[in-house]
Parts: sequence; C-alpha cells; structure tokens
Amino acid sequence: MRHSKESGGLCAGRVVAVTGAGRGLGRAHALAFAAEGAKIVVNDLGVGLDGTPAPDSPAAQVAQEIRSLGGDAVAHGGDVATERGAASLVATAVTTFGRLDTLVNNAGFLRDRMLVNLDEDDWDAVMRVHLKGHFLPLKHAAVHWRAETKAGRTPVARVVNTSSGAGLLGSVGQGNYSAAKAGILGLTLVAAAELGRYGVQVNAIAPAARTRMTEAAFATTMAAPADGGFDAMAPENVSPLVVWLGSGAPSDGVSGRVFETEGGRITVMDGWRAGPGIDKGQRWTPAQAGRAARELLTRAEPPGPVYGAS
Repeated sequence: MRHSKESGGLCAGRVVAVTGAGRGLGRAHALAFAAEGAKIVVNDLGVGLDGTPAPDSPAAQVAQEIRSLGGDAVAHGGDVATERGAASLVATAVTTFGRLDTLVNNAGFLRDRMLVNLDEDDWDAVMRVHLKGHFLPLKHAAVHWRAETKAGRTPVARVVNTSSGAGLLGSVGQGNYSAAKAGILGLTLVAAAELGRYGVQVNAIAPAARTRMTEAAFATTMAAPADGGFDAMAPENVSPLVVWLGSGAPSDGVSGRVFETEGGRITVMDGWRAGPGIDKGQRWTPAQAGRAARELLTRAEPPGPVYGAS
C-alpha cells in the first residue's frame, strides 16, 4: 500500500519519530504512519535480542522501504538510552523535517531469567533500554515542545509509550522486563499530567504481537495460522491504534490512558483503583489489621493471573 500524502491521510504533514523501528512492532508503526501521510524518523540501533550490535542497519532498510513507497523517511542509528542519542533523535526530526509532532517509544530487548538466576547486569540492561530508553527521548521531545510553546507555537504533540501485559500483571521469568514495563506506565501518567500545558498528550499501549522478542518465547501462541486466516499476532494489527493516538485532531483530549491491543481487540485498562476499604478511625493492632485485610479480600476483585504462572 502506498502512502497517502497526496490524498491527505490521518497524519498528513506530521513528523513522527519511532524508536526500535527497524523490525517488528516499530517497523509496522513506521510504515503505518507513513501510509497516513506522516514523515518518519526511523530509529534503530540495530542490535540483537540481547542488546548486542548487529552488523546491518535495519533503520536504513525501513527508511528506504518507506521512500520506495513514495513516503518521506530518514534513518537514525543513535542509542536513545543515552542523552546524546535521545537529543539527536529530536534534532534529526527538526533538522530534516523542520518539526517533531509525535514520538513513539518502542525500543527494547529481553534478558529473561528467573529471579534467583537474574544477574544485576541483566537487570540493569533491561531497565536501561526499556525504561531509560523511554524517559530520555520523552524528556528531550518535551524540552523541544516546551520551547515551542514559550515561543508562541504551542504544538499538537503526541507521545505513545510501549508497555506490556507483563507490566500490568507480571510475567514469570521476566522480573526485569515486567518491572521496566510497569515503570513505563507510571512514567506515562506523570508525563501526561505535566506536559498537557505544552500541548502534549501522552498515552501507552500494552500490545501482544509476534516479534523477535515473543516468537521464540511463545512460539505456539504467536504462530501465524496455517490456513491463511486472520493472523491475530501480526504486529501490523497494533499499529492502527498507535497511529490514531499519534494523530492530531482525531485523538484530541485522550491522554494519560493505557490500552491493551491484540489482533482485533482494543481494551482500555483501568489501572489501580481503590477497592473495598475500612477506616477504624484509630490505630490497628497487627491482629486486627490482619482480620480487616482478610475481610476486605473477600470483597475485592481477584487480580489477573501472572503470565506463565501455573
């Protein structure tokens, strides 16, 4: 499908930066935004599943793919989990296309271990790429948009962060990944509250799709249907919601929300909300607090099961 710059499109004229866009979900997002008329900064460090550099340049390949379809795209190979890389991502958008309208934070990798076998280096590496790799591009984009607002050019800016069901419910063998993805949800809520004054809306998705990170760990679930039917795990299924959240006027007023998306399903997640409670009006003894907690639990909704739990 060719891009729709000439015919308008949901994101016509917008400039969109997508991190981790060389493969999987990020690539699907970049192509979907381009199909709706956006100009794309395709970021990808070009690393393996464990974060080690790969010899090719997937960012350049995706940028060329978009251009071959008649769209506008530029590759960016910086490490967005560093100040320099995140700053250069924003600078590349502004220098190349004159502006930045939407940031899609998507980059990540896995180093799965059970907690008793999880090394500090594996914890730090996943936190760095997922959580810091969301924070720094968000920070530098926000600084740019704040400056635009102060100059009298309040933007119609959008940020779409990428969490996971692991961040919502937990996932056995993925303590580092689950904690990082939960952290992204907290970051999303704070950013939405702080940046609205600068014309910025910030939301998050928790997608389920076939990528390099999931197709090996969940091979049966993620496999494409042999009969050629609807491929529920295709990453392209996630991108329409991301494109809408990253658009201008169509998504106006939607901020600080989390959406699960998988196949043809979209679900708004409610997050932590107060359940049953008791106020004694004075201090509890430990035994009294225990009895109260037990009683409250009989009235509370049970939590969703942790992924991978038996």
